[in-house]
Amino acid sequence: MLNSSIFLPVIIIAGIAYSILAKKLTILAALTGGTLACLIYIAAGYTGVAMMSLFFIMGSVATSWQKHKKQSFATIAETKNGRSVLQVLANAGAAGLAAIVILFYPSFTYLMLPAMAAAFASATADTLSSELGMVYGKRFFNIISFQPDRCGMDGVISLEGTVIGIGGSCIIAAIYALGYGWNINFCFIVIAGTVGNLTDSILGAVLERKEIIGNNMVNFLNTLTAVLVMLILEIIFI
Repeated sequence: MLNSSIFLPVIIIAGIAYSILAKKLTILAALTGGTLACLIYIAAGYTGVAMMSLFFIMGSVATSWQKHKKQSFATIAETKNGRSVLQVLANAGAAGLAAIVILFYPSFTYLMLPAMAAAFASATADTLSSELGMVYGKRFFNIISFQPDRCGMDGVISLEGTVIGIGGSCIIAAIYALGYGWNINFCFIVIAGTVGNLTDSILGAVLERKEIIGNNMVNFLNTLTAVLVMLILEIIFI
């Protein structure tokens, strides 16, 4: 039988090629994503790569879905040549940090693997709730004031978008569970991913609207929040 590791370069090269040819990522961003995928594979195996790949695939589909309807609401994150290196690091950087911790401190693997999943759950929830919420949301309100607000503005959410985001977290949690077993971590990953997603909206309403921080920092902080929430839940309950 062929060594299963032979599939890794095939997956990564195919992902890089598709990202560049479909103009989902710039060339440098695609190479950065490939490097992160290698790092995550070393730390978390194919389950880690599957979580990262699924986040990218779902995010790409959601961003492209009924794009013409969303153009009047908000600026599309993808440029003509695709997302940048900073955008890749903003969404997958926290998971990459979890992978680095695993590599240097293997004794913390049991904590950092689900934390990595939580980071991808948060990134997925954020992208799906934002992109699909603009399409399927009925009522939009500011997450701080709970007053009606304009769709697409920073810190504005909808019930439909939030539910879709929770669904995205569940999918990432299911991939983790398929790789590492069905246990309480499934629920913790969904909770952490949802908290991270809501944190994104809060930061958007409080800081991004005032141009104190940008969207890339907001995205990184929401995934980092999910990691921290996951670690707290694990330390308290496991």
